[in-house]
Amino acid sequence: MTGFAGCAQYAVQSQWGGFVNPPFTVNCPRNGHQLPKRAFVQQRSALAVKKLILSCVALALTFGCVLSVNTASAQDAAVAPSKVGLIDMAHVFKNYEKFKVLRDDLKTEIQGSDQKAKSMAGQIKTVQDQLKTFTEGSPEYLAKEKELASLASDFEAFRKVAQRDFLRKEAEIYKTVYLEVSDAVKLYAQHYKYAVILRFNREDINDAKNPEGVLQSMNRQVVYHYSKFDITDAVLQYLNQRYDRTAGRAQPARN
Repeated sequence: MTGFAGCAQYAVQSQWGGFVNPPFTVNCPRNGHQLPKRAFVQQRSALAVKKLILSCVALALTFGCVLSVNTASAQDAAVAPSKVGLIDMAHVFKNYEKFKVLRDDLKTEIQGSDQKAKSMAGQIKTVQDQLKTFTEGSPEYLAKEKELASLASDFEAFRKVAQRDFLRKEAEIYKTVYLEVSDAVKLYAQHYKYAVILRFNREDINDAKNPEGVLQSMNRQVVYHYSKFDITDAVLQYLNQRYDRTAGRAQPARN
């Protein structure tokens, strides 16, 4: 390559290509021609434009991220509910018809178990009385003593199994009702835009009939509440109405 074009190529590759303030001309060692400084200026201008473009892109990305975060925060703030509701869970359990029915059914079952336990205890008492009529160490005495031990063992096993079974059933009742109440509270809170529902005791301290009740009232976490945010009655009404509908369908048709 010869002539001015060859000198220009050499100038780009020369020792002045990457430096600031090069001379106005560069001597090409191939032909001795003088290369104008404009080639170097064009190279520097291209680098400057490239840096400017990269800076603009970085600024745009930063601004976009900040705008997205601010927009998301604004949207969350716009839709986030702020109301806090209160519910007296003890009152709901006490007055929920389904809870009453389940408890009554369990009480009936317990009463039946008690009758069986009393019958077994009566048998033990009869054998004990019979044992007193025999001479200690006689074959009859030993036979009754063995029978008494067997009855006592059966009675104790029955008592333990029944107690464990009733405790399990009672816990299952509380679990079932609690989950139903929690679901009702969730539906109510979502519908009326409540952020938090807290448990509390809404009984008045003046209703306390003993010192223990007064102390319990004084230790309440909720000292004052606006009655509008007490959702106890609304949730209880919903639960009872729903149970009445389902219980009515479950009952057999009458002729």
